[in-house]
Amino acid sequence: MQVWKFGGTSVGKPERMKSIRQLITEDGKAKIVVLSALSGSTNTLLSISESLVNKNTAEAKAKTAELRAHYDQFLTELYQTPAGLGKGQAIVEKEFNFIQQLIDTPNYGAKQEKEIVALGELLSTQIFEAFLQEEGVNSVLLPALDFMVIDADNEPVFAKIEENIAKVLKANAGKEIYITQGFICRNPAGEIDNLKRGGSDYTASLIGGAISAEEVQIWTDIDGMHNNDPRIVKNTFPIRELSFEEAAELAYFGAKILHPSTITPAKMKGVPVRLKNTMEPSAYGTLISDKTTDTEIKAIAAKDNITAIYIHSTRMLNAYGFLKRVFEVFEKYKTPVDMITTSEVSVSVTIDQTAHLEDIMRELREFAELEDPDANQVIICIVGNFFADKEGIAIKVLDAMRNIPIRMISYGASEHNISLLVDAKHKNDSLNALNEGLF
Repeated sequence: MQVWKFGGTSVGKPERMKSIRQLITEDGKAKIVVLSALSGSTNTLLSISESLVNKNTAEAKAKTAELRAHYDQFLTELYQTPAGLGKGQAIVEKEFNFIQQLIDTPNYGAKQEKEIVALGELLSTQIFEAFLQEEGVNSVLLPALDFMVIDADNEPVFAKIEENIAKVLKANAGKEIYITQGFICRNPAGEIDNLKRGGSDYTASLIGGAISAEEVQIWTDIDGMHNNDPRIVKNTFPIRELSFEEAAELAYFGAKILHPSTITPAKMKGVPVRLKNTMEPSAYGTLISDKTTDTEIKAIAAKDNITAIYIHSTRMLNAYGFLKRVFEVFEKYKTPVDMITTSEVSVSVTIDQTAHLEDIMRELREFAELEDPDANQVIICIVGNFFADKEGIAIKVLDAMRNIPIRMISYGASEHNISLLVDAKHKNDSLNALNEGLF
């Protein structure tokens, strides 16, 4: 069995939903289909939630009415029969009644926000399943809330997911198409929660790993992962094959087509992940697996909104234990470090989560001297096969960047990644210079 995931733009219009129906049924093979919310829905639901947090009920109701009108129009263009339309309208009526209940909640808070945001996926999957039933497809809806669970650290509980999904599949054996929601899950309290933005990719990979799928396919609106950012650089091209490690580096460091967490469950079970384009289904896309090619340099990505912190030991030379104390501070505030460079008495790190920056700086100053942090930085990540005996790779990279100031360099920690830190104003020039110099 395969797992296919379709993003918001792929289901955002009735004609695209109809195209997906053809795609998932044309080969006659059983598959689990993971859907995101209709494009724009999650943002609107978050906006409604913001209005409720600000106690602006009238504004929330107006936004809800506008969203409801969008869905009503969507239904009339999707369904072909009165019975099908009636089912779709009943679904929308039920879920928008729930939104009204949330609007009327006296103490609207984080719990209700997660419930309202989950409605995007709950709506898209129910609407699509009703459409498949109208079309006579042998399908069933598997609510993700029945099997997708996270722990107190907001991490998926893979063993429990594996156990749960085996049960629901057994209870619904014999179907051709299984529809489920991406993104949403339950937390340890049994409440509705989510895998954060972009989490539908993660859902698909978790399901693929849990059932040891033949393949996970992530369908989006671009033909695979490109060798550079096509929004900034001209003449980019899709990469046919990447290893799990290479794809993980690219996703973490800014390749927007793939959620950074997606690769982990698939890699754990050795399940290939293929990136496909719903607008060009015949295109090969990008295959991610435990295999790789000999190409030295595969792709470039950029991660925005980086802050650099410069830390100097007050004990000067031979200051053992210094790094331990530094990273204990970041651990305390659950703030991941992206890049690190060190000298005998100094260490520089970058972070992209600055919620606890002031607290981190305060504690670091107890045993170190700090420079003012540099905000608005960008990490440029060059991914490929950089094995220890390879010659000249660093020279190629630095030569391409010869006219651009580099703040930090990380090379050697991974056989698949060279990272450069530059000021955000040099991002576009860096991506274009590297594209010209390396490809």
